[in-house]
Amino acid sequence: MPREEPLLAPRPSSDHSSIRNAEEEDALLTGERTHREQQRTKWAFWKDVGLFSWAFIATIAVIVLSVVYQHEASKSHETKQPWGPGGKPTGKRNLIFMVSDGMGPTSLTMTRNYRQFTEGLPVDQTLVLDRHIVGTSRTRSSSSLVTDSAAGATAFSCGHKSYNGAISVLPDHSPCGTVLEAAALAGYKTGLVVTTRITDATPACFASHVNLRQYEDRIAEQEIGEHPLGRVVDLMFGGGRCHFLPNTTEGSCRGDDRDLVEIAGQKGFNYLDDRKSFDSLNGGTEAKLPLIGLFAGGDIPYEIDRRSQDDVYPSLEEMARTALKTLSQATADSEQGFFIMIEGSRIDHAGHGNDPAAQVHEVLAYDRAFAAVLEFLENDSTPGIVVSTSDHETGGLAAARQLHDTYPEYKWLPGVLANASHSSEYAGQVLRDFVAKESDKAAQRKFTRELLEKALGIMDATKDEIDHVIDPNLPYSQNYVFADIISRRAQIGWSTHGHSSVDVNIYASSTKDAWRLVGNNENTDIGSFLAEYLEVDVEAVTKRLQSSKEWDWNPEVESASAGRSWLGDPLGEDVRTEGLDTYHGEFKKRSVDVNKRECGCGELH
Repeated sequence: MPREEPLLAPRPSSDHSSIRNAEEEDALLTGERTHREQQRTKWAFWKDVGLFSWAFIATIAVIVLSVVYQHEASKSHETKQPWGPGGKPTGKRNLIFMVSDGMGPTSLTMTRNYRQFTEGLPVDQTLVLDRHIVGTSRTRSSSSLVTDSAAGATAFSCGHKSYNGAISVLPDHSPCGTVLEAAALAGYKTGLVVTTRITDATPACFASHVNLRQYEDRIAEQEIGEHPLGRVVDLMFGGGRCHFLPNTTEGSCRGDDRDLVEIAGQKGFNYLDDRKSFDSLNGGTEAKLPLIGLFAGGDIPYEIDRRSQDDVYPSLEEMARTALKTLSQATADSEQGFFIMIEGSRIDHAGHGNDPAAQVHEVLAYDRAFAAVLEFLENDSTPGIVVSTSDHETGGLAAARQLHDTYPEYKWLPGVLANASHSSEYAGQVLRDFVAKESDKAAQRKFTRELLEKALGIMDATKDEIDHVIDPNLPYSQNYVFADIISRRAQIGWSTHGHSSVDVNIYASSTKDAWRLVGNNENTDIGSFLAEYLEVDVEAVTKRLQSSKEWDWNPEVESASAGRSWLGDPLGEDVRTEGLDTYHGEFKKRSVDVNKRECGCGELH
């Protein structure tokens, strides 16, 4: 039976019922219905219209603001970040740009671990570089996700992307002005300090323009002033003497008989070619510009090998200190300061060789040079900044290695590297010299075992490893075998003898000075920062270089390359300068011919 409710029991309420009750009350009082339902419907309609209009207008506003924001963000090349707490620098200033060629983040990890182990340091004792990291850099070129040093350095010098192999030329083979050239034209003194050849890709990109990095003879000519803008470099320290000597003399690697040392002297250069003459500069106090010091026929030896030849070759730190003192002294009474590029060049070569012992010493040498620059900036009367980064990472380095099919142990062993007294490059050359004179296999095996012990500190080499090193049919350099022997024992891994596309670190004297480089950047952002910090017009230099007058420039002295563009032979139509390549079945193993394969670092690997 249905439940009966009291007559006056409350009933469920609703908007409709409340309106209906109100209408009934109006009818009792006035005798007419007031149609409040219709009034409410009209009010709700106009309310909905209003809400829709407001939402529509707000949506349009959001879209407009988004478009404006994206437009402004697209101009980040010019306005990526504010200049920071100190604002944009004014007045006289110095800029020191350092390049750790081929040094990736793992290189720092490996070297830090190595230093802590060998010096018995606590875990919080890091490298100087570790305390000055401000950001990271993306490294791709216009033609590949994996750049070479030439395209990487062009991004720094010109602020533009170009193809692998390009020395400060754009993908259309027209020259782009560099920050060093713009600085020189604006009255700054300029310098280049490297541990490889002074004609190698990175230094070349700041003071020359050629279609391919292999044109080192022509790069040398431009660096001494046979250049559309005249001489733009005041100081050069490094190796590469062979490209300045005529091919009629011992130690030359030029393709012609031009004597660039003599020509440089005619242009006013003071010339140094050994440790004694370098020491005569007295740390820079006795130096006179323009100055060129070529301390090796090719590259200056790896630091692990150079340290036992200190009386022959100056270190990167010594060259950096002397160059900074020289340039500071030369600009003491001028309105403008100086710009210098300092490169730890052979970090890259150690990566190409997959040699961890050589690399830790190269990174430590670079760290000491960076510390020396910081010391200079602290004591010099002219305000300045140091910015440091890498053009790319080399070797695909990993501070770990799986040696067996079973699950690996979590470790790598820096003590193995500490036992090495020389590089794999050194060991390889010593072995080749011996084998060229001694054909007896037993003698070769004995010599190789002793060499492994003395040079690399390897006391447990197997017979298979020794036979592998002396195999006359080895399809690659003995250097690689020596490097793998030490890498396996240290449990250091490498994925390539070439470059990788990993982002690299950016360091600076302070975030206050390099605020715009904080965070993740394109490598061209670094190039733009350099020019903007010095307040020089790189694009104006580009226009000048691309003018018809400059394209008609010819060397003062005829050379074997006369009659060609001063940029060297243009590339063939089949060479890609823009856009990424596609898959061509590269998973298949290909034989390695060390005499035909170039590493893109100026050496054969």
